[in-house]
Amino acid sequence: MNTLDQREAAARFRSEYAAHRAGEGRRYEVEALYALPYLRSGPLGAQWAIRERTFDAFVRRVLRPAALRKAAPLDIVDLGAGNGWLCYRTALEGHRTVAVDVREDAVDGLGAAAPYLAARPTLFSRAAASFADLPFRDRSFDLAVFNAALHYALDLHSVLAEAARVVRGGGRIAILDSPFYFSDRDGQAMVEEKHRQAKRVFGSRAGALLSLPFIEFLTPERLSSASRPLGLEWRRHRVRYPLRYELRPLLARLRRARTPSRFDLWETTVP
Repeated sequence: MNTLDQREAAARFRSEYAAHRAGEGRRYEVEALYALPYLRSGPLGAQWAIRERTFDAFVRRVLRPAALRKAAPLDIVDLGAGNGWLCYRTALEGHRTVAVDVREDAVDGLGAAAPYLAARPTLFSRAAASFADLPFRDRSFDLAVFNAALHYALDLHSVLAEAARVVRGGGRIAILDSPFYFSDRDGQAMVEEKHRQAKRVFGSRAGALLSLPFIEFLTPERLSSASRPLGLEWRRHRVRYPLRYELRPLLARLRRARTPSRFDLWETTVP
């Protein structure tokens, strides 16, 4: 795919993905938006029950320790920020955060952050950009957060290099809510399932939503291989999820299905 074709595919993806997300119920009313990630009701309540555990682990194990080390508010870049819920939460902790996303729509792109900013316009800032090409100077941030987003990278090494570029030495990069498999085989099986079920799940949008070659999933080896030239060594923080989630691998074995992904918290220090 040449550069022009990729740009056109990316534009179609953004448009169709917003429509798909709206159909899933991700256009939140103000009350629900302010509740994120602690949303206990609605069609996506079960998903947010997982994401709130990851976020709590992030606050406890990454955000607050980093703030203690600096003894001052952090400069944070939220990569794949969507509607800005994580920016809102980190602002409540006293930090300065920039929301970055390729989508500006009002479903759950940057445009959906408007309710947060209506009363407090300086609560956090927004930048429409790809996290493969960030519009920031070197060493601008103390912390970069891939917020359910790193699996949308087209080139894992390049995206990690860009995050490392904008983070100060001794700062952190964190990965939240991206699917990790401990076997590349299981990850590839997930991708094959997604393509087999695309017409049923995505309908007429399937072509546009599958047109870009995202990496789709991570493994410890994939992450390590892409990070090694950058001097990044990752630490996994295992998150304790609800029992129904933790039982998924056992149920998969009983059904002789592929091992499911996990969405733990991963962290590294930038040299």
